[in-house]
Order: sequence, then structure tokens, then C-alpha cells
Amino acid sequence: MKKKDSFYDNRIVYKPWGYEYVVYRNLNNLCVTLLSIDYNKTTSLHCHPNKKSGFILISGKALFQLGLWKDRSEVHTSPAKRMIARGLFHSIKSLSKKGLIALEFETPVDKNDLVRLKDDYGRQHESYEGKKFTKKIGSKFIKFKKPKLGKSLKYKINNVSLTLEVHKNFNKIVKNKTSTIFAILDGAITDKNGRSVLSYGDIIRTDTLIKLSELFRIKNKLSVLKLVK
Repeated sequence: MKKKDSFYDNRIVYKPWGYEYVVYRNLNNLCVTLLSIDYNKTTSLHCHPNKKSGFILISGKALFQLGLWKDRSEVHTSPAKRMIARGLFHSIKSLSKKGLIALEFETPVDKNDLVRLKDDYGRQHESYEGKKFTKKIGSKFIKFKKPKLGKSLKYKINNVSLTLEVHKNFNKIVKNKTSTIFAILDGAITDKNGRSVLSYGDIIRTDTLIKLSELFRIKNKLSVLKLVK
């Protein structure tokens, strides 16, 4: 299978509000991008017509605008999560003087699935940034490796601990603190007929997984990123 947008896999993309780069991807199913947003800067008000997206706020405080109107805004302080439905216009503003760091989960992979409505930097009619706004990633930038069953991988971003791990059932998952945040990297949680309830890019907490475990099951294996609050 040819990987879509593979040009960006090992490049940092510079933005008027900071920078971002791909920290992990699962073929064309999922792309995880690390965003660094400077103080008082905001992303464009944009939507993704065809892909689902979600965020885990690693450090800092963020203002999420959800929809076209500013009165539909939420303030989140790390660690926190927010799912964004397909087609929902949204923006993120950093309220932290030290800036904010977030992970964005996009399913499926498609950097050009982007419609900008409003932008403080004049990009409202432009597509995703091209080659001239990028540079090859240096060794100081963290890249996540693919976890394996029985062997978790641990990383730190701004002194926040992240773990990538694989599970065959809910036994160990449900023993985590109820506030622990999970993002699905691979696999699915399904009903008895094999229909997916949660899959690539979905972000949930332990309390939700405990409830789901009462009726649903993990199909084969479930790879997750875990952040303990």
C-alpha cells in the first residue's frame, strides 16, 4: 500500500503560530501530529470534511472554538482531550505564556483534507503548507515507534509521560486510573457481530473503557497511546 502524504513523515512544518510534525502514523489509517503553538497565537478556523480528528493536550492551556461562533468555545488545561467531528469548524488558541503542546490524531491520513474559513495570517483560501515551509526533522525531535504485545514503549514530552502499549483484552486497561487518557493507534473495540464501536484515532478515558468492556470486546489486539492524568 502506498503511503499518502509520506513527504511529511520526516519533516517539520513551520506555521505562523509555531510548528508541527508527524510523530507517528499507521499506514494510511492514522496520523498523529505534534503541535507547538506559541502564546496568544491561534490556528486557522478550519474543518476537515472527510477525516475525524481529536486532540490530547500535553502541556499548557488552550481555547478551543467549536463551530462558527466564538460563544461555542471551551477552555482546556492539560492534560485534556477533545474529539472533533468530521466537517466541524474549529480552532485552537494558546493561552499559556510558555506555549502549548498537543497531539492531533487524524483518521484517515490526508493533509490536504483542509478547508480554512478564517485565518489571522491571511491563509483562509490556501491549502496545507508545501515544501518551502518545511525542513527535515533533526534528532532532537521525538518520533514514536510501533508498540508490540508485551513490550510497552515510554516517552516524555515536556515532562509528561506517555506510554504506547498493546492489549488483547480489557484486563489491564480497566485497572488504570479512571482519568487516564487513551488514544487508539491500531485495532478496534467491537460488538459481537464485529461492528466497530471505537477504532483508529478515538480518544477516551478509562471510565468509558470500563463501561464499554461490559458489553464489547477487543478485536484481536488494540494498540493505544496512554497518558496518566
